[in-house]
Amino acid sequence: MRAFFIGRFQPCHNGHIEVVREILKEVDELIIGIGSAQESHTLENPFTAGERILMVSKAIDELMVKMVGNKEILTPKKVYIIPLEDIYRNSLWVSHVVSMVPPFNIVYSNNPLVIRLFKEAGIRVKSTKFYRRVDYQGTEIRKKMIEGEEWKKFVPKCVAKIIEEINGVERIREIANKDV
Repeated sequence: MRAFFIGRFQPCHNGHIEVVREILKEVDELIIGIGSAQESHTLENPFTAGERILMVSKAIDELMVKMVGNKEILTPKKVYIIPLEDIYRNSLWVSHVVSMVPPFNIVYSNNPLVIRLFKEAGIRVKSTKFYRRVDYQGTEIRKKMIEGEEWKKFVPKCVAKIIEEINGVERIREIANKDV
């Protein structure tokens, strides 16, 4: 079975990776949609689609190593990471997604609009668990970056490294027009 999971991954955080880990226990392949792929360099979407693809890809690589190391046996799975631009027309969005990604049997989401749109299209949807939702929110992590608070513990180590390499915190602070 092949599943679809979408997020903006601004940035990819530990909550995302826990959801991916759980999904991979249930399916053979996973398509990860990088939503709002056309957006970058804003407070809500500071990272480019390419940067987010790199973050997700490295975090999944790290996850697979960790899972084998912890004896949680997970056969290597095929994961596709596809950038998806917004089309700003909800009635056409599912057909847009379907046209841009490999075929899938099930969608994993907790987003009420995503759930509604896929259900209306006759596609099975399953909700995921929330993992420390208060801590694992892109908005809160970006806010911590702006305010100079600890943010690295909320993202995989490889994601923190990527954000440092691209001067992501500096970018977000400049966009917010704040010096810390």
